[in-house]
Amino acid sequence: MPTITSPGELREPPFARFLFADTRVMPWVWLVVRVYLAYNWLSSGFGKLFGEGADAWVGDNAGAAITGFVNGALDKTTGTHPDVSGWYAWFLENIVLPNAALFGHLIAWGETLVGLGLLLGALTGIAAFGGILMNANYLLSGTVSTNPIMLMLGVLVVLAWRNAGWIGLDRFLLPLLGTPWQPGQAFEKHEGSASAPPRDAAGNT
Repeated sequence: MPTITSPGELREPPFARFLFADTRVMPWVWLVVRVYLAYNWLSSGFGKLFGEGADAWVGDNAGAAITGFVNGALDKTTGTHPDVSGWYAWFLENIVLPNAALFGHLIAWGETLVGLGLLLGALTGIAAFGGILMNANYLLSGTVSTNPIMLMLGVLVVLAWRNAGWIGLDRFLLPLLGTPWQPGQAFEKHEGSASAPPRDAAGNT
């Protein structure tokens, strides 16, 4: 066995590979996690898009819901140990509030698309990462609720991006698309491409 000279040469333990890459047992566990997360995201997203209060998110009154949420978060910036940090309050006040309508649409559609991606197992790691970003922003805004649980589960799904969507569309999408560092079937260069030198009928170049 060769001597290890760099931490980068250390391989992942078998248990980690079983959790995050094995396609025999764990995909069923990740399916349960995905359905739980998808239910929460879709319930929230559909409510914002089609529920009674949809007008305040994506309708003629878009931005009203975000404005109320942000103002509530800004009220939590006071005290010795504020629930909302000063730097994040600046972001809410100077970036989100002036563009409340835009953020209303982004959140409503973002929650829905994350839920659909997780439910269908389509680009599961990317969908889970989008959910993590939203959970983190809700937490930074001082809203706890189920966000810590969903964030932790989302991190695990991101780590399991190779097998979390195995019972889903990723079983076909990942081999087809691959990754930026490992192109899939759709991007492989085929032998005998047009760049090869022309040959005559006898096969001579």
